[in-house]
Amino acid sequence: MPIHPIEFRYGTKEMKDVWSQENRLKTLVQTEIALSKAEADIGMIPKVAAAEIEKTLPLVKWERVDEIESEINHDMMAVVKAISEQCQGDAGKWVHFGATSNDILDTATALQLKASADIMEAKLYRLLAVLVKLSEEHKNTVCCGRTHGQIGVPITYGLKIAIWASEIDRHIDRLRELRPRIVVGQMTGAVGTQAAFGKNGIELQKKVMEYLGLGAVDVSNQLIQRDRHAEFVMWMAGVVTTLDKIGTEIRSMQRSEIGELEEGFGKKQVGSSTMPHKRNPIKSEQICGLARIVRGFAETELLNNTLWDERDLTNSSAERIVFPEGCILTDHIINLGINVLENLRFNRANIDRNLHLLNGLNMGEAVMIDLTLRGVGRQEAHEIVRSAAMKSVEANIHFKDALLEDKELAAVLTGDDIENLVNPYKYIGTAVEQVDNLNRKLKAKHGNKI
Repeated sequence: MPIHPIEFRYGTKEMKDVWSQENRLKTLVQTEIALSKAEADIGMIPKVAAAEIEKTLPLVKWERVDEIESEINHDMMAVVKAISEQCQGDAGKWVHFGATSNDILDTATALQLKASADIMEAKLYRLLAVLVKLSEEHKNTVCCGRTHGQIGVPITYGLKIAIWASEIDRHIDRLRELRPRIVVGQMTGAVGTQAAFGKNGIELQKKVMEYLGLGAVDVSNQLIQRDRHAEFVMWMAGVVTTLDKIGTEIRSMQRSEIGELEEGFGKKQVGSSTMPHKRNPIKSEQICGLARIVRGFAETELLNNTLWDERDLTNSSAERIVFPEGCILTDHIINLGINVLENLRFNRANIDRNLHLLNGLNMGEAVMIDLTLRGVGRQEAHEIVRSAAMKSVEANIHFKDALLEDKELAAVLTGDDIENLVNPYKYIGTAVEQVDNLNRKLKAKHGNKI
């Protein structure tokens, strides 16, 4: 009976397959096979034994591993015994030769992290492509800029979205930078000295990782140090936080009172069980909610690096949850983000309405800057504009009319000047140029990936 929502509600099949029980066993057996082949290469075990061990990959089943573990109460030794009993002759006695449990467990985890990173990187490129496309389409869509939840000077939706794209680009960079630190295995023995492997330990470790397509640790104790894994978990926390930011903005802009953006809404979709008119941003809300879970894993994995002496077992139970859930939920959140942004709707009528909601007051900076450039002192210009703004509010008149009534201002600005200055569509600075510059940079950097 399914219990955890990941089993039936969240996550993609491809990421779940990476962290499935079946694939976990496969990576463990693959690591044992790589160990035996490397040992055979350098003459530590018979080549015929390594060949026999390699044949067991499709033969070892979780049912048998579970059965053995229930008897001996040791998960890794249960795998070793399950492999050994599938070997013909005396090859089984060479399985796991010289290794400690975490040589196999941590190296197998590296294979899973590598596969997970591959999946998420490909989807981040898809997400980046969507953001670049949207920023280009809306680089001239002028809207309210907001600070402290209040309407400020204009911005464009293209620039807002380009900021998100730039952030996703940095996450891709971070993943590439941290890959060599997380996609590593070890073969260092009981406390990291490689004593059981003798003088060939360093060469053996190198050969094992070459078979598996992994990097190798420089030094280790009984396990790979968890600062590596913590960095990856914090990377996932950063990715989902960016999507949390995007989802929060979409949710805010979909408020009934604002109504500038809206998630795609299916023809038969239901917004509320009792309020049939509702069109709720449920996907963005799910992004924001699940992001909290992934962020919570960061502290857990940081604490997994503070183990006793050459190791203890406190990290193990936590990581059985942190690694699969973190990867599955992060991948799921990225997927949701792509879906939301691909189907995002822009209500231009409301965007324009909100631009004019303050009767021109949001254009006060434009007037102040222009006055200063015409020779009025900056502080004096500020006071002129502030006084006109207060008059606009108190008399409930348009800001430009309040400005036109100012005799001091009339000596500097004409009516046409004021009309231009309070036009929000003419006060977006280099917003369009910034979007164009970023997108050229991203396309040159990533080529056909976006």
